[in-house]
Amino acid sequence: MRILIVTDAWEPQVNGVVRTLQATIAELRAQGHVVGVISPDLFRSIPCPTYGEIRLAFAGKRAVARRIRAFAPEAIHISTEGPLGLAARRWCIDTGFPFTTAYHTRFPEYVAARIPVSPQFVWRFIRWFHRPAQHIMVATRSLKRELAEQGLGQTMMWERGVDHALFHPGCPPHPDFAGLARPIQLYVGRVAVEKNIEAFLETRHPGTKVIVGDGPALDELRARFPDACFLGKLGGERLAGAYAGADVFVFPSRTDTFGLVVIEALSCGTPVAAYPVPGPADIVTDDAGALDTNLDRAIALALTRDPGRAAALGRRYSWPNCTRQFLRALTFVPAESAPSPATVSARLA
Repeated sequence: MRILIVTDAWEPQVNGVVRTLQATIAELRAQGHVVGVISPDLFRSIPCPTYGEIRLAFAGKRAVARRIRAFAPEAIHISTEGPLGLAARRWCIDTGFPFTTAYHTRFPEYVAARIPVSPQFVWRFIRWFHRPAQHIMVATRSLKRELAEQGLGQTMMWERGVDHALFHPGCPPHPDFAGLARPIQLYVGRVAVEKNIEAFLETRHPGTKVIVGDGPALDELRARFPDACFLGKLGGERLAGAYAGADVFVFPSRTDTFGLVVIEALSCGTPVAAYPVPGPADIVTDDAGALDTNLDRAIALALTRDPGRAAALGRRYSWPNCTRQFLRALTFVPAESAPSPATVSARLA
């Protein structure tokens, strides 16, 4: 199949959306599919206000249309709601070409964390953008329910995966962990306001707090919390070693739709502490971590969990399975039904 993916999130960004797209594309190509990508690096762009590492492409419908026609796709997936996604959406609607979308980011909460905009106003845009899609790909059952409540019922599961050859319990610990006071409590991800890292750094559990990642809030947090260990951005074996060498992985975000780092940590045998919100609540089981409205209590409980159970849970997630779900959504089979309110409430309790 000739599959065209249109995305405003792409290299050099390092985040869950980009990593998911890259891994899925690699799997698709390995299976013999021809995959094209329309991304910001193909156009002139400017930094996104308040988030300079995100590039906003100067690309109208005509420029995007030329690239779509040149590739001659059999399927189009619009991954993001940015300028490129908007231009591709317009072309698809004008030509009657069916397309899929993905809901990667909880934009109402994400925007509210940065600028004083009503979440209801943002939801109007989300409904408008995704309504014409044949399928909307989501990573969790909670998101299916959330979109169904907004009148968007054409959702299909597109979970996330882990490179189990890289992320596993046998990874040598990161060398900088030697000599750090235990337990080591680890955060990995973007260092930005919407990630709620401050809530983690303000917890009082003894030991050492370690932050892996880069972002616009890094300098401020480093100055405010000098006792924490900031390792910057890591990848490959050094990142795997940070996961495996930690005693608990702390995920303080309340707005992520999934949390790719959560399943990477679990795959390394590191229990997870998080809030009981969509994303972690869809992944973390009682024997592999702890969810609590009090993050200190979640950390203390997670430290009692069995690393072997955490690793077993992480092994459930793979990129081949993720790619199978992606391909299924492209076939336009009937959309999956959203979970009932009772099911979601029970999961979040």
